[in-house]
Amino acid sequence: MHKGRLEAFSDGVIAIIITVMVLELRPPPSADPAALRALIPVFLSYVLSFVNLGIYWNNHHHLFQAVQHVNGNVLWANLLLLFWLSLFPFGTAWMGENRFAVWPVVFYGADLLLAAVAYFILVRVLLSLHGAHSTLAVALGSDFKGKISIVIYAIAILLAFLNSWLACALYVLVAAMWLIPDPRIEKRLAHKD
Repeated sequence: MHKGRLEAFSDGVIAIIITVMVLELRPPPSADPAALRALIPVFLSYVLSFVNLGIYWNNHHHLFQAVQHVNGNVLWANLLLLFWLSLFPFGTAWMGENRFAVWPVVFYGADLLLAAVAYFILVRVLLSLHGAHSTLAVALGSDFKGKISIVIYAIAILLAFLNSWLACALYVLVAAMWLIPDPRIEKRLAHKD
């Protein structure tokens, strides 16, 4: 199967998720600029989620540049990733509106963790389809960053029960690790040409 429809569908879903998140941002009931102070946690939560969605979109795009074709297993693995990403607006709103309370931070972390696991599964399904010597496999290598992200998310979820702000700091750390697009695939594709 050709990969174009999967990419277009994924782009559309991520765009809708971002749209839903921004629609959850409600203006304060007052015109006084001081009223914006109460929205700082909501805005910070939104920024973190927007960055994470941008990271997924960017890396998904790079990943599929090295993919030649897809099959039914890839479609289902991609849908699993989109499912966890589609919960970002709920977790974002719950965490921000409750000022980073423990259970919303735990839920948000669980969603981040499950999205990372789903992305890992998607990569593994693509690798099994394209082979150990494919451009994709060579470009990804051991995928240390993907694996360590999952570990950090799991630690952060447990840490949230002690201090939700430290858990959020770990969520930001993982985002910072991925903020600069992963150059492995671009370098491999440029080398191939």
